[in-house]
Amino acid sequence: AGIPVKERVKVSQNWRHGRCRRETVLKWKCKQVASSSSSFLMPWMELDGEYLYLSQAENIQAYQLCAEGTGLQRHPQAIFSGHQEDVCRFVLVNSHIVSGGGDGSIVLHKLHGSYSVKFSAHEQEVNCVDFQGGLIVSGSRDRTAKVWSLSAGRVGQCLHTVQTEDRVWSIAISPLLSSFVTGTACCGHISPLRIWDLESGQLLTCLGTDFHRGAGVLDVFYETPSLLLSCGYDTYIRYWDIRTSTRKCVQEWEEPHDSALYCIRSDKNHMIASGSSYYGVVRLWDKRQTRCLQSFHLSSPTSSPVYCLRFSTTHLYAALASALHVLDFTAS
Repeated sequence: AGIPVKERVKVSQNWRHGRCRRETVLKWKCKQVASSSSSFLMPWMELDGEYLYLSQAENIQAYQLCAEGTGLQRHPQAIFSGHQEDVCRFVLVNSHIVSGGGDGSIVLHKLHGSYSVKFSAHEQEVNCVDFQGGLIVSGSRDRTAKVWSLSAGRVGQCLHTVQTEDRVWSIAISPLLSSFVTGTACCGHISPLRIWDLESGQLLTCLGTDFHRGAGVLDVFYETPSLLLSCGYDTYIRYWDIRTSTRKCVQEWEEPHDSALYCIRSDKNHMIASGSSYYGVVRLWDKRQTRCLQSFHLSSPTSSPVYCLRFSTTHLYAALASALHVLDFTAS
């Protein structure tokens, strides 16, 4: 919004041809903790207009984006804390941050104000959370997904516990607020993608067939109530249309270097961005083409997965193990 047509055309061409200015805007130290389940940070982030929210260890920090250029203010404007161990994932919805942590708890913060709630949610780390319509869904290493109430007087009350038989890596509530999808490790249960009824907690459907053992789904993204993207360890991006078929995806794209895919996002139109497990590779895809449109290698010589990526019309942000990288597509 607010970008002149000529500038929009230029930016669009820059995305298509991979023309951008790259910058490492934040760096942090990788921690080495022998007892920890992960010896390095697995940052997650959300974009919200003028701010970028980034999890670093047990805190979530809000950085103001610079009006001009790629950068962001080096010092956080706000810090949201409450977890005893690393934040695994968080979502930003309606001026609230909901996070799940390695300590098994869920923390809810109001962005503006001191209000926060913390409750013990799972026996092991909370790998993923989503929050819509007064309900939180969470997935854990303890092989359960849970639905939580946030309504007055019932905050933190567990409404349903779903036995997934597998570690839950990713979770998302449908835009219709009637169901949610879980992406699991595909070790104990043959179907890594399952859709559950939000009101009853009952299984509605499984997506896909013939997944190989270990083809865990690391990220899921609803474009519409019936269109869903998934990616994970088996190196494929899959595009599901639940109206057409739950057995077969309508499109799939294979990561050309056989890397697991850690994260995925789309502009809900033609473009998809994915983050790979090696050398900080970010790829741009056009749904109308079978091959990758552009790729960017953000980490070398040390290899790091792209744990999370987000983009606006002009910038793409990628969080790696020890740095936040920005691609600025306004560059001429």
